[in-house]
Amino acid sequence: MLNRKVIYPTFVSTLATTLFFVAGCQRNDNSQSGTPGKPRVALVMKSLANEFFLTMESGARAHQKAHAAEYELLVNGIKDELDVSRQIDLVEQMIAQKVNAIVIAPADSKALVPVCKKAQQAGIVVVNIDNKFDDAVLGDSGLKLPFVGPDNRKGARAVGDLLAKKLKTGDQVAIVEGAPNAFNGLQRKAGFEDAMKAAGMNIVGSQSGYWETDKANPVVAAMLTEHPGLKALLCANDNMALGAVAALRAAGKQEQVLVVGYDGIGAVRQLLKEGNVLATADQHADQLAVFGIEYALEMLKTKSAPADRNTPVDVVSTP
Repeated sequence: MLNRKVIYPTFVSTLATTLFFVAGCQRNDNSQSGTPGKPRVALVMKSLANEFFLTMESGARAHQKAHAAEYELLVNGIKDELDVSRQIDLVEQMIAQKVNAIVIAPADSKALVPVCKKAQQAGIVVVNIDNKFDDAVLGDSGLKLPFVGPDNRKGARAVGDLLAKKLKTGDQVAIVEGAPNAFNGLQRKAGFEDAMKAAGMNIVGSQSGYWETDKANPVVAAMLTEHPGLKALLCANDNMALGAVAALRAAGKQEQVLVVGYDGIGAVRQLLKEGNVLATADQHADQLAVFGIEYALEMLKTKSAPADRNTPVDVVSTP
């Protein structure tokens, strides 16, 4: 049995979802057909090579299927976490197709702001999910967009606090950061630092793995060589945790170094059961886009002013 601790449930959707995984690394549903009077909502995600976003897509499609009379859904995704220009192109396409709403998990917290402003100026409702847009850039652009998603700093702090209970004061730890252009990556790093500093741990390294398993693996391998006394790795997402576990196996240090992640993907849940990962933060990928879609539909109906909404995060760990 996995232990689950609810951290910040502020509203919970009770809609059932049916999960399925879709092969391929890029989605682009560009049909221009639409039912008169029925709003068309575009979901623009990050990397569909990441299990987290495949789960997000599945949840969104299940929600639309259950509410087919209420709205149509167009799903888009990019090939990897760093393909920012392609994500900008996808938003441009959705503007050209005159969708009613765009729900976006931006690959870059700054670079996507101008095109989302263009969408809003075209009369399209824009809802930001998963990775928050940079407040300063939004302010400079005179743009106000609602963020629907978890408090990443608090979620990472909770995972770090759990890890600290398995360590001793002064133990060496390292952080595998997300992409430096992503607000959620910066917040998760800050949350990990909050927990480690409060517990008196020694943070000996902090480098970006750019959200990817293959990029995190050599970063962790180098950390293990540079810091042979390392006791724990705090990974800003589960894909990078997978890369960390592989590096530990190659170095024969699975039993010496604890690993925590963030996202709650299926592959890491299996590692939790096997004892190869200590904990992760589940931000409910299957419902995260649904929360954004529901809010977009609400804004279309009520014409309400945008306001942020916090979504749940659970810490999931082995006994």
